[in-house]
Amino acid sequence: MNILQQLHQEQTRRQFFTSGRNVLGAAALSSLMGGSSSIAAESHQIGPHYAPKAKRVIYLHMVGGPSQMDLFDPKPGMNDWYDKELPESIRKGQRLTTMTSGQARFPVAPSKFKFSEAGECGMLMNTELLPNLAKKADEICWMRSLHTEAINHEPAMAALQTGNQVPGRPCLGSWATYGLGSDNENLPGFVVLVAVPSNRDQEQAISSRLWSSGYLPGQHAGVSFRSKGDPILYINNPPGVPDAIRKSTIDGLNKLNEINYRALGDPETKTRIQQYELAFRMQASVPELTDIAQEPENIFKLYGEDAKKPGSFANTTLMARRLVERGVRFVQVYHNNWDHHSNVAGRMPSQCKDIDQPCYALLEDLKQRGMLDDTLVIWGGEFGRTIYTQGKLSRENYGRDHHPRCFSMWMAGGGSKGGAIFGETDDFSYNIVKDPLHIRDFHATFLHLLGFDHEKLTYKFQGLDQRLTGVLPARIVNELIS
Repeated sequence: MNILQQLHQEQTRRQFFTSGRNVLGAAALSSLMGGSSSIAAESHQIGPHYAPKAKRVIYLHMVGGPSQMDLFDPKPGMNDWYDKELPESIRKGQRLTTMTSGQARFPVAPSKFKFSEAGECGMLMNTELLPNLAKKADEICWMRSLHTEAINHEPAMAALQTGNQVPGRPCLGSWATYGLGSDNENLPGFVVLVAVPSNRDQEQAISSRLWSSGYLPGQHAGVSFRSKGDPILYINNPPGVPDAIRKSTIDGLNKLNEINYRALGDPETKTRIQQYELAFRMQASVPELTDIAQEPENIFKLYGEDAKKPGSFANTTLMARRLVERGVRFVQVYHNNWDHHSNVAGRMPSQCKDIDQPCYALLEDLKQRGMLDDTLVIWGGEFGRTIYTQGKLSRENYGRDHHPRCFSMWMAGGGSKGGAIFGETDDFSYNIVKDPLHIRDFHATFLHLLGFDHEKLTYKFQGLDQRLTGVLPARIVNELIS
């Protein structure tokens, strides 16, 4: 037996035992490609377990961990605690990062910003820096009691985006497209946009591991659009190559790939077929998508002039609306520089200026188009910040370290409960005192809004029925659902 025959035999044995995985991958491919592939047509489509409230998602992730007590969880009583030691009865010996664990003191740093009630729900929030977002208080579901075990950025982002601190698992966008498929065969089901913050003092590294499909079929990975130049590298034909030659080349490659798949049954071969065909179709759809000059002037007035600036947060939120409007199932937006170890007074205003009007505009734009009811918008970071200062403290400036024990996020549309204010923290915004919301519970609720039972949306991998929420208990939080 020569080496090729041996490889064929071994691959065939392996694929026989993982045939269930191949069936699911083919089903997902069929959903994404509208049944255009002969391979995909062999299997069925995955669908929700019950009628979804949300048909699409825009997830706005603030990389670095926004300070909850400076934005959405004010603690006015801390003014009397200025520069006093954080009580051990509050710290309770909890884990600290190495950036502050060696500090001689842990002095309390009250927020320097102004807070007031917003909306009929009475949400007490930073209206000084977020005056536009405050106008949407009654349409937003406010969550003040999220918590996680991860205390550093990379594992915390992985946990929030994939359900596990260890990278390499499928992310939320991959699970969404695996379950629901795509509404537009000419665009990816899952798109990633990385916004450029106006202040770039202390950005965190982010990588494509965060939008990986993990053990799910490769076509469910996020497709990252660039903020400048061609949105996707090499999507356009090389000079001198017409569409007809490009198409015949792709057809030939796909025939070879189909032969390879029939012989070896490797699910990644199907991913390659889908990528070639989708890339060809995107040559026509992407230029129209990214031509925001066709938007009317009132839209630029709504989002702000920065919407015309490629890569700005305003530009990416407008692009997110254009993507979901065209059938993209899940859009992930990253906005960096929320890691406020120092100079909160200098950086928080610029960060909020970046996001305040665009977040308001996105919700208003979706609402005016009749899309907010079935589009879930999520905003938040990977953890919170400490009430005690990191580094020097003054009334006008301070820094804050990572804090996983409690942090704030919000949702709007897509079946979330507008005006709800869920969860409470203690006077120091250090511990949760009412309605804790673990990120597993958030994930279970997220999948519920998409029409899925988090215990039943599974994928066979390494002999186990893997799922987003893992094996530990997770619950749907009905108080967050309209």
